[in-house]
Amino acid sequence: MSHLLNHHKSHRKLSTLVENRTTYNAEYAELNIYETHAFAEKVALKFDFPIIASMLTGKKVMHIDGIPSFDFFPGESVVMPTNKEMIIDFPIATENDPTQCLALGIDTNKIEEVVESFNRIVSIENENNTWDLDANTSHLINNTDVNHLVERLTYTFTNNNKSKDVLLDLMIQELIVRLLQTKAKSLILANLDQIFNDTRIGSVIKFIKENLTNKDITVDLLAKKAYMSTSHFHKQFKNTLGISPIDYINSEKIKFSKKLIKESKDFRMSEIAFKSGFNNTSYFNRQFKKMELMTPQQFKMSITK
Repeated sequence: MSHLLNHHKSHRKLSTLVENRTTYNAEYAELNIYETHAFAEKVALKFDFPIIASMLTGKKVMHIDGIPSFDFFPGESVVMPTNKEMIIDFPIATENDPTQCLALGIDTNKIEEVVESFNRIVSIENENNTWDLDANTSHLINNTDVNHLVERLTYTFTNNNKSKDVLLDLMIQELIVRLLQTKAKSLILANLDQIFNDTRIGSVIKFIKENLTNKDITVDLLAKKAYMSTSHFHKQFKNTLGISPIDYINSEKIKFSKKLIKESKDFRMSEIAFKSGFNNTSYFNRQFKKMELMTPQQFKMSITK
């Protein structure tokens, strides 16, 4: 991501070595880029609006009330509610190798507008499920959709473009939707206190988990379990969780196959594929590489070194 900051670096001014702040404004949001060029500890920071903070370079150690302290690396993001304080350590920042982070603040009215629209789209008849970005802090790791959006937002904020405000508005709306989907997916899959068992999407997730290695699971079957038409079910599932039913099933099967590879090193890959619910080894190999960026055999070799 650091290459996106070339234009920023040529125009920004350094006034401090710790959390030097440069701000870019738009109609519904502001982007703050922070740069730290020296070791520092216990630096406090909070905003009077909700933000998503993403690491660009270096490493931070984050201390946020309510969650355990954690190392914060490039490719990771933190969603922070209004006036939530974070205490930050900078263990490896130097003058020549600074730690860089961005904080994207979004107008609360814009968030409420998108949340209302999202809940209208994902609503299911006779269910009372609604989603929002509430007062909880979220630490996002390897969320590809969010990372791509943050990169596009950073580039658009820091470069002049005649359509800048229009583009930023669209991207911010998409980002809010992605964060809502991430939250919905996390809560439904975790099934905290069984609160989603009685919802149609929740009951389908439970059915998939209980029948994961069943090779006869189809979208048609899941739609019947949800008492919806196949097309409506597919749309509602993807709108709510940000992933299609088939991609979700395959991702869960790949997770299960990784567990089998780790625990049963004597199985052939064809056996792993079959036991994980795949009908043929070639499809299993393609899905594994798509999701893990390596073949099953390469994964096996990586854990046996």
